[in-house]
Amino acid sequence: MFKRILIYAEDQKKKMMLATMLLLLSVLAGVFPFVMVYQIITPLINGRTLATGDILIRVGMVLFFLVFQAVFMGIGLDLSHKAAYGTLKNIRISLQEKMEKLPLGVIEQKGTGRLKKLFVDDVDSLETLLAHAIPEGFANVMVPLVIYGILMIVDWKLALMAMASVPLSLLAMTTMYTIGMKRMGAYFTAGQTMNNTIIEYINGMEVVKVFNREGESYQRFKTDVENYRDFTLKWFKACWPWMAVYGCLLPYTLILTLPLGSYFVLQGYSTLPDLILTMCMSMGLGIPLLRALSFISALPQLNYKLAEVESVIDATPLKAGTASFSGTDHSVLFTDVSFGYHDAKVIHHINLSAKPGETIALVGESGSGKSTLAKLLVHYYDVNAGKISIGGQNICTMSLEALNDCISYVAQDQFLFNTSIRENIRLGKPEAGEEAILLAAEKAQCLEFIRQLPNGIDTLAGDCGNQLSGGQKQRITLARAILKNAPILVLDEATAFADPENEEKMEAALAALVHNKTTFVIAHRLASVMGADQIYVLENGSISAHGTHQELLENSSLYQKLWMHNQKSADWQMKEVKDND
Repeated sequence: MFKRILIYAEDQKKKMMLATMLLLLSVLAGVFPFVMVYQIITPLINGRTLATGDILIRVGMVLFFLVFQAVFMGIGLDLSHKAAYGTLKNIRISLQEKMEKLPLGVIEQKGTGRLKKLFVDDVDSLETLLAHAIPEGFANVMVPLVIYGILMIVDWKLALMAMASVPLSLLAMTTMYTIGMKRMGAYFTAGQTMNNTIIEYINGMEVVKVFNREGESYQRFKTDVENYRDFTLKWFKACWPWMAVYGCLLPYTLILTLPLGSYFVLQGYSTLPDLILTMCMSMGLGIPLLRALSFISALPQLNYKLAEVESVIDATPLKAGTASFSGTDHSVLFTDVSFGYHDAKVIHHINLSAKPGETIALVGESGSGKSTLAKLLVHYYDVNAGKISIGGQNICTMSLEALNDCISYVAQDQFLFNTSIRENIRLGKPEAGEEAILLAAEKAQCLEFIRQLPNGIDTLAGDCGNQLSGGQKQRITLARAILKNAPILVLDEATAFADPENEEKMEAALAALVHNKTTFVIAHRLASVMGADQIYVLENGSISAHGTHQELLENSSLYQKLWMHNQKSADWQMKEVKDND
């Protein structure tokens, strides 16, 4: 565990060690006032009196050590928190770097709620353990060990009496730890499930209300929240009794020292000054012992949480190379490509090719694998078998940056950041100037609605682009792709949000986008891909047929079926428009 933490705390080791030393001195300073009390009491017991000056010196020393304890604890905790937050920063950066190397599909499968909990809640929960458990725990363990060692030299019998509460407390703590670890996994799983459900419930509120599913959706929300509550209470309920045992027993270091030690003094086995020293030192050990055990019991939790944080993104990274693009051209070739999620095969032995500047359409029923093929091309996943190449170069040998420079991907639902329209378009080419951005917006048919916005192109898009309509967001993403001007273009239902009024504008924007590019188009509306150079018909993850629109109408029964359904749908929409008129 400590090796794993030190990996993340590489640049924080000095702060962590200095904090530990300062806290060690602080805890030790908290014991010295009891030594001063011993020095005042012992002469009185022996029939001697201390001079007033000597007493005042010792009282002053008590105050000095108390101030010393507070100052060193303050400085130590300040350093330990800086080291802890520096380590948390390193953990988050490490997680981000690992996540960047994962297939994007794997990240999507994790869910927004789980990843949010990972990066925010789970990592934050390590702060207390890093800032307190390690430095304070070490300090509060070392001081009792040193003092018990001194007491063993003074009088080993009295020292053993002072230690009597420790074994019993350790037994209670070990029992609590054993029971708690068995329930810890279910507790954290319940928390992750609740987090995902809450986020899904909030994000899906509009759909829930539209379809009057409040009861069903709320029931799942309520069930997961109650499960988390129940698992938490069960965990705490199992641990509380043992926590109470060691919490009450451990500080009472005089439980045997006072009665049995007094007997030993009366019998002459020990001396009264030694008993007083042992009692004074024992009273100063109660709080460090209690804190030491509480921190020691937290260390397994730190280990578990750190392992859990790492396991969330513990998946096979993408097989991305470091080479730049070195293909002969921007042709695309799928060679015997197969792919599946976990054990379920989705794509079976796909072979297709696109020459530079060709438009390839992928059509088929829902679930046939169209979008999966597109995501494989942009390397959201690694193929299970076969290969995908651009200009003869396997995409797995290319760096992700080189591949992204070659391909623009426009999906049905593109994300807009809560920044200006200008900056959302500029994502396609960060170094682009104002003139290039406006030209891309014009080609994407965006300027008309941008001019109507309160602050024009400086208007904020809102969270996830919620200040814009679906069609407007789609045109912004098209402007982004036009600005990027990559030689290969993937359009995954890019006109899904086009209403009859804006469809012509979307088609004009797409015409500007696909010019002279190797293009892959995924569309349900077959009329939009009639002019494609090649249309591939997918069925259950395999290519059923391919050819031009006319060839497929003549030779493919599945394409004929899809075309017929599209025509009926178009006729129905036209009829509806006429009826509304």
